[in-house]
Amino acid sequence: MGEKLRFGVACGGTGGHIFPGLATANELADRGHDVTLWLAGKDIEHDAVKAWQGKVVTIPAEGFQFGLSLRSLQTIAKLRKAYRLSLAPMREQAPRVMLAMGSYASYGPIKAATKLGIPYVLHEANLVPGRAVSLLARRADTVAVSFEKTSYYLKHGNIVTTGMPLRKELQLASEKPRKERGANDPLRILVVGGSRGAQALNETVPKAIAAAAEKGLNLQVEHIAGLQDKEAVEAVYAKLGANAHVHQFVQDMENKYRSTDLAISRSGAATCAELAAFGVPALLVPYPHAVRDHQMSNARILQDAKAADVVAQEDLSASWLRDYLVNVSEKPARLERMAVAMKKRGQSDAAARLADLLEKVAGA
Repeated sequence: MGEKLRFGVACGGTGGHIFPGLATANELADRGHDVTLWLAGKDIEHDAVKAWQGKVVTIPAEGFQFGLSLRSLQTIAKLRKAYRLSLAPMREQAPRVMLAMGSYASYGPIKAATKLGIPYVLHEANLVPGRAVSLLARRADTVAVSFEKTSYYLKHGNIVTTGMPLRKELQLASEKPRKERGANDPLRILVVGGSRGAQALNETVPKAIAAAAEKGLNLQVEHIAGLQDKEAVEAVYAKLGANAHVHQFVQDMENKYRSTDLAISRSGAATCAELAAFGVPALLVPYPHAVRDHQMSNARILQDAKAADVVAQEDLSASWLRDYLVNVSEKPARLERMAVAMKKRGQSDAAARLADLLEKVAGA
């Protein structure tokens, strides 16, 4: 092992920022480095970092608002406050390099790092850069990206494709073969709405599953409904007599991915990376209100690779999805080709690549 270094990882906000940030932090810690997580105090962070043994700094933050309104002025004030609150802990234990995973929670720590002359690396998970990365990229030492084509959307002299970091459990499990489906086994469907669920999927998918079953399809469904909708979704499946297991949140996603024939999913960067690592073909339903429509851009990359099908949320209906499932069930060879194409997109060593980059910037 080389020199022990101190790093900071700003990854507060949503699961799409926390989990890849935590994966990179764990990789650095495994190499013997001193790592501090910088979080935003959101509810989802508590469970996500429960097993983290290192230091944590919590700086309350709020998402970017644009336009002239009272809320946007309040947001500016809160971002400035986050910067001021970040200065003291940053000075006290100054990292050699800061890593920011691209959410609004990055702003305060990164502005403090800039003030103190600490170099920083940004990671952009999505194809189209978000507001935080676009705002902070100019002074970044390096911008790491998940998609090579992100360089078309971001002006920076040092862009490195590392991929999307995965948790160690996912990384190791993705190297194992998927559990094959027997000739008489049901088509195994995994419904994923992201860390907070997806109302459109929660409302439409159960009806489509029930309608497909009425047409004779043998389906087995694992549906991750999110924190708020589990009981309601469970009740709909029960009323319709559909074969489904409904979850609020799943810790062992590796087992779900390895036992899935088709995912019906949003297309956040983390979900796309996990599907690719495990080679799970997907029907992607991008969240239509995502900033800069980045979920649709992510989905199109996988569609162009023939690894996924894409349908806009406005075009998703129970009858359309029923017919899609019937069609998919009749063409198992196509699903297998999609699975192979999806697996080729996988980058299971992204956390190690990003850790290597941080050590390089630190001069290790």
